Amino acid sequence: MNEAWVFGYGSIMWNPGFPYKTKKTCFINGWERRFWQASSDHRGTSSFPGRVATLVQKKNSRCWGVAYKIDQQDENEILHSLDIREKNGYERTAVVATSLLGSSFDCLTYVASPSNQYYLEEEPLKSIARQIEIARGPSGTNAEYIILMIQELRKLGVYDQHVEAVWKKLSGEARGQNL
Repeated sequence: MNEAWVFGYGSIMWNPGFPYKTKKTCFINGWERRFWQASSDHRGTSSFPGRVATLVQKKNSRCWGVAYKIDQQDENEILHSLDIREKNGYERTAVVATSLLGSSFDCLTYVASPSNQYYLEEEPLKSIARQIEIARGPSGTNAEYIILMIQELRKLGVYDQHVEAVWKKLSGEARGQNL
């Protein structure tokens, strides 16, 4: 990799937690965002995990997010910090991102695969929403996580069908009046 880029599709979009040189709205092909990963370390607890986003591969799909160009001299430290942050079942994965202007570039992102112990797989949207509505952890409520995601996606001008469908299943109280 000539330049080090990190692609965020979840909390990294609004809270990268590391210094960066450039930020770009972009997408990756062949992936979809899904709330199929348990969070017992950020948006839930071990006794009641929340649900956070992961990526699942799907042909002809596109996942929008934000890519951050990081300084190469800080790359090892930043990636080590992200490895710790994303420890709950995520693995660093190489992807190709495409910017709004159509240029493609290599990125690293974090994906929770079905083989990790925190993977929840597909469930009815109502069940996913109910878990999100109730869960809370050290980083805040799980409902706040989806509110922040919706806000960021809307800033980017992105409509994500899965995120919006879960959002609509949350009670009015869980959704808040922030949007």
